[in-house]
Amino acid sequence: MLKKNMLLLVLIIFLMIVPLIFNGNAEYGGADGEAEELITALNQSYEPWFSSIWEPPSGEIESLLFVLQGAIGAGFIGYFIGYMRGRNRGGNAEIQK
Repeated sequence: MLKKNMLLLVLIIFLMIVPLIFNGNAEYGGADGEAEELITALNQSYEPWFSSIWEPPSGEIESLLFVLQGAIGAGFIGYFIGYMRGRNRGGNAEIQK
C-alpha cells in the first residue's frame, strides 16, 4: 500500500512540475477572466449584473483566500469520508461478534 501511495505522489508531483518546465513564462489565469474577455469580445455593450462586495487588496491575498477555501473544502470531504468509513467499519465489527 505504501509503495502504491508513493507512486501516486510522485506522479502528482510530476504532473505539477512538467507544465511549469515546458511553459514557465505563461500566465496562469482563472476561468473568470477568460470568460469576461470572451463575453466582452462577443458583446461590447455587456454590463455585469453584479459587482464584487469586497476586492482583496492584492493578488497574493486573493490567492491565499482561494487556497484556504480549497483546504477547508478538502478537509471537510476528508473528514466526512473518514467518518463514514469508520462508522461502517465499526458497524461491521459489532456484527461479527
